[in-house]
Order: sequence, then C-alpha cells, then structure tokens
Amino acid sequence: MTAAAERTTTDVLVVAREQVLERGVGLDEAQVLQVLRLPDERMEELLGLAHEVRMKWCGPEVEVEGIISLKTGGCPEDCHFCSQSGRFPTPVRSAWLDIPGLVKAAEQTRATGATEFCIVAAVRGPDARLLSQVREGIKAIRESGNDIQIACSLGMLTQEQVDELVAMGVHRYNHNLETARSHFPQVVTTHTWEERWDTLRMVRDAGMEVCSGGIIGMGETDEQRAEFAVQLAELEPDEVPMNFLIPQPGTPYADYEPIEGRDALRVVAAFRLALPRTMLRFAGGRELTLGDLGAEQGMLGGVNAIIVGNYLTNLGRPAQRDLDMLSDLKMPIKALSESL
Repeated sequence: MTAAAERTTTDVLVVAREQVLERGVGLDEAQVLQVLRLPDERMEELLGLAHEVRMKWCGPEVEVEGIISLKTGGCPEDCHFCSQSGRFPTPVRSAWLDIPGLVKAAEQTRATGATEFCIVAAVRGPDARLLSQVREGIKAIRESGNDIQIACSLGMLTQEQVDELVAMGVHRYNHNLETARSHFPQVVTTHTWEERWDTLRMVRDAGMEVCSGGIIGMGETDEQRAEFAVQLAELEPDEVPMNFLIPQPGTPYADYEPIEGRDALRVVAAFRLALPRTMLRFAGGRELTLGDLGAEQGMLGGVNAIIVGNYLTNLGRPAQRDLDMLSDLKMPIKALSESL
C-alpha cells in the first residue's frame, strides 16, 4: 500500500468526510479522540469539514435563545463549577424573579429575533412553589401576546413533574449531563450522572425536546471529552449547549485556567462530527475562551445556535453584537414558524 493510500484509509478527517458528511453517521469514541488530538496545523481543515457537516445535515439557519434565572443561588448541590451552590462561599445570593420581571425578560428576548426563552432555576429539582411560579409565568407570557417558545431548566424531575411541564406547554427541557460519566464524580458528589440521565429519558419519552450538554475545561482528559461526545450522541438530544468553564470565585474551580481558544474550537468541531444532526449551541464562557474572532470561527466550525445576552450569573456580550456577527456571516436566524 502506498503512503497516500494508507493515509486515505487511516486519516480521521478523510474517514469523517465519507462517514459523517456523506452518510450522516457520527464518529465513534476512538475517532473523536483522534480528532481531539489533531495538530494545530490541521485546524482549518477540521473546522471546514465541521462546517460542511453542519450545513448539510442542519442547514444554514441559526437558532437564537435567551435565558433568565427565575430562582438564583442557594442550590443544595455541590457542582464544583457553580457559583449558585449554597455549599460554597461565593458572592451569589438567593433571589427570586417576580412574574412581571419574567414577562419583561421574555419580551426583550423575543425582540432580538430569538425563538426560544429558557426559564432556569438553581435547584436540585422543582418543588410545588417553583412549579407554581413557572406555571404562572408561562401563563403571563402568553397573555402578553408573546409567542416565543418556552424551555425550562429546573433540575432533576419526577415523572409527575415531567407531565406537569408538558401540560404547561414547555417546548424543550434543559438538563446538562455536564461531563463524561467517568469524570462526573470529580465534579459533583451530591447526585449521580445516572440521575441526570434518567430525567432526560423521561423528558424524551414525554415528547418534550431534549437539551443537554456540558462544560469543557473542568479537568477532564481528551479521552473523557471523547467519551462525553458519544454519550451525548447516545442520548440523541435535540440540542447540545457547549459551555466553557468560567472559574467562579469561591468555588473549588476558582483557580482553574480557562482552556485555550484553539482547544475550544477543536472540541466544538469534534462534537459536530460526533453529532451531525444535533443543534450545537454556543453558551457560557465563549467570550472568555474565544473572543470575537474565535466565536466567528466556531460559527464556521460546526455551531448552529447561540445564546444572546447575559448568562445566569455571568455577563455575556450585547445581543446586537451577536446578531451583527450572524449578519456578517450571512447566517439567517431561524424563524419561529420554522421552529414549531
């Protein structure tokens, strides 16, 4: 076999072009690991292929979403990355958003052209008070004439709670697996990865869309990043948020260094090749990790959704800057009618 022929049969990007781009079959764990270990000089080739995959299997539209914290801080869980944990001496204090504030946030989100509005609460799982607040908030948003799709992220659920959210008209449910199953015990000790998985399965079976991703840069290895990508692929989520660790004061990860931009882009592209048909969303930490130029590279390297505005306890960049970026890249914003 010639050297050129051998390269064709073993080069992961050559394999990915046929397997993922042509047939729509995501890379397996070993293949994702090969992608994550590609040298920097092949980044342009990798990002270009990831963009081709995104365009073929997802199309050119970008889904825009805004998020709001209904209940902030005081969470009993010990997620080591989170400033909202009540177990760590962070600056975040418990607070509730009232219904008028929720309606206003939804209006502001819709005004950006966003089609998705996610109501988030820092809890292990929702109690009766929280579910009542969500129910009243959704009702008020609808009565205001806002037709935006509503998602929720309220922690782990019981079957009864899943059914309640379906009855409220919740379109999509976010519950991040956060990291690979093998790494999860180093990140969270107060509940298990399997508990999160069980909630997502109930959500899927109830007919809501599934949103689940995680945070890159929490001390995981390349092997665990590859593991995480294929575990998400097994879940078959409708959306995968890609977050990058923002070290939070007072948390166990306060002194972690943010990952480098090129590594973040490599992960994004690898996840696209593992999840060719899934909405891949830029979320928290992209500003810190990538900056403006890197964000554009990510949008041309497999990403097809974005959160605009601020995050839960961290500032993003002005929504208009992201909308301008999409305009400059000639990427149309997905319309509400197309999202239904």
